[in-house]
Amino acid sequence: MTRQIVLLMFDEVELLDFAGPYEVFTTANRMAQRLTPGEPPPFALATASPHGRPVHARAGLVLQPDSALADAPAAQLLLVPGGVVDALLTDTALLAQIARRADTAEITASICTGAFVLAAAGVLHDAPATTHWEDAADLAARHPDLQLQPDRRWVDHGAVVTSAGIAAGIDMSLHLVARCAGEALARRTARQLDVPWIGA
Repeated sequence: MTRQIVLLMFDEVELLDFAGPYEVFTTANRMAQRLTPGEPPPFALATASPHGRPVHARAGLVLQPDSALADAPAAQLLLVPGGVVDALLTDTALLAQIARRADTAEITASICTGAFVLAAAGVLHDAPATTHWEDAADLAARHPDLQLQPDRRWVDHGAVVTSAGIAAGIDMSLHLVARCAGEALARRTARQLDVPWIGA
């Protein structure tokens, strides 16, 4: 089964929050072809911005999405990275779109301050979660129903998975590879990336 991933991008997105998971899932596809030649890839990736136009990452790099989020394919995995998310938290149309997509996704995941977006959209609530250590107190103040675990690299709560800051999104993405396509592929992917991944 090939799982469709939609990865959100937006102005002031943290570049590694976006690029780290993208690299993990595309590398997993390459490693799957080596392990099982001729089989369909485990993941298909699509990128989307709120409006379909290019965005500027936090470090200034211009990113070109495949489409607007509203036009992106239906996804089994919806990934929301972090960065400067203030504008997203007041974008009611975007938050509603994220909530609708989360309703039909197998897994909705956040990296770093993407947890604020999931919480604002009503996707993340009454659950254990994590985010960047520097932002954990703010997230707790805004959403006191969350049981924050800022010392965890990622927290898997079934349909919602959150990761800590920036590089932790790579660890979480490897965990999602293991969950969706098996630990052997996750470990082969981590080896290819030279990431010291300890697994679940």
